[in-house]
Amino acid sequence: MTVPSHIDRSALVRQLRAAGCVFAEDEAELLLDAADSPDALAGLVERRIAGEPLEYLLGWAEFCGLRIAVDPGVFVPRRRTALLVEVAAELAGPSPAVADLCCGSGATTLALARRLAPRWLAAVDIDPASVACARRNLAGLAVPVFEGDLFAPLPQQWRGRLDLVVANAPYVPTAAVALMPQEARLHEVPVALDGGPDGLSVLRRVAADAAHWLAPGGHLVVEASERQTDALSAAFTAAGLMPRVRHDEERDATAVTGRRPA
Repeated sequence: MTVPSHIDRSALVRQLRAAGCVFAEDEAELLLDAADSPDALAGLVERRIAGEPLEYLLGWAEFCGLRIAVDPGVFVPRRRTALLVEVAAELAGPSPAVADLCCGSGATTLALARRLAPRWLAAVDIDPASVACARRNLAGLAVPVFEGDLFAPLPQQWRGRLDLVVANAPYVPTAAVALMPQEARLHEVPVALDGGPDGLSVLRRVAADAAHWLAPGGHLVVEASERQTDALSAAFTAAGLMPRVRHDEERDATAVTGRRPA
């Protein structure tokens, strides 16, 4: 928008900073760009100060250099998940068959589609709003987005033939969800956050089933917290997968990989 001269940018920044917005200057510019009138800007600022995620106000999030559409309630892609994309791309091999579970907005799927040349790529989520959002982000790429629980909706013809499975499944322990930032716990769908008593309930299921869906030599790549890696590695081993852990200190990101033996 063309910002009217009477709008005080510094006052806007102060409002956002007082509300706890760490990157208040950047957010102010994004909100100014998103609003088409002073009244619209006031409404966006009011909603942001009330704790609504910036990405929902803008309608998009930046992820791996891509602009990803994000609808209200849908899990907002995090910067740390770029490590999952990078590790998966390293392990994928030529022309892989790939499934992205718990795909949310489809951000990881889209990033992998841009980095790989998959012979088949599909995404899955159990949340209908996320499925609709992912289909919008992946429109035109011939990437099916299935609604359902983990591997269940995938075509059976790919059982035992997938080269790569990625999953940014929920891994926050149930008791810790209440301690998450307000933006997440009040606005994102709970099924995308709550990973059960120790945070690994869904990831254990992913590992157990991945052993049957991966081709020999194929890889599972998931995101977790650093303190969960020992327990998750044990679950991978129990499922017949060979685990490895990658951690990125700068992004506070952890990826755990599991290889099905050839």
